[in-house]
Amino acid sequence: MRFDDVVALLGAEPSFDLATVTQLTAEPRASVVSQLHRWGRAGKVVALRRGRYTLADRYRRAPLAPATLANALHAPSYLSGPWALSFYGVIPESVPVYTSVTTRTPREFENPFGTFSYRNVKREFFFGYHAVPVAGSDAIVATVEKALLDLFHLTPGAWDADRMVEMRFQQTELLDLDRLGVLARRMAQPRILHAVEVWRACSPHDDEGEEL
Repeated sequence: MRFDDVVALLGAEPSFDLATVTQLTAEPRASVVSQLHRWGRAGKVVALRRGRYTLADRYRRAPLAPATLANALHAPSYLSGPWALSFYGVIPESVPVYTSVTTRTPREFENPFGTFSYRNVKREFFFGYHAVPVAGSDAIVATVEKALLDLFHLTPGAWDADRMVEMRFQQTELLDLDRLGVLARRMAQPRILHAVEVWRACSPHDDEGEEL
């Protein structure tokens, strides 16, 4: 397996997995793993997580956006919670960790492109996401309403008025209150429904929306 051949085959991909390299090159899996490790030490390939890689910048023809990478590292998943709320501008702080929701086992990965954290939800809660342009690539991100509900669901502790104020929510006009209520009722958890009521009481809105 020659490196030039791998560049020709995968240079247009932001990232790739071990199975793809093995299939395209028809090389034994053990040989591919060994060669990728050697190329990693030589600075030609970057390991993103076990079994997933990208070519170094000088060999890769496609941009690698960390938000899109977050979707690929542990699929199925979508960006949500703190990262998504920061992306939409609903919380003022910049969030360096790419927080995602998945139906798989919770995981966390660190690589040169960032820190990627995945929280588990049951399949019934895996909804409310769409493709959003982020840094020139499309990433799968929760809607702003679902990002808020995922935050309420996955963050331990009571969501009382004091905590809502401490979060310093802003640009709350971005949320559709009717849609927020529909999604909250679909999740049908008393803790989430209560958190939404407290949030609405603490956040200014031009439109009062429907009642939960």
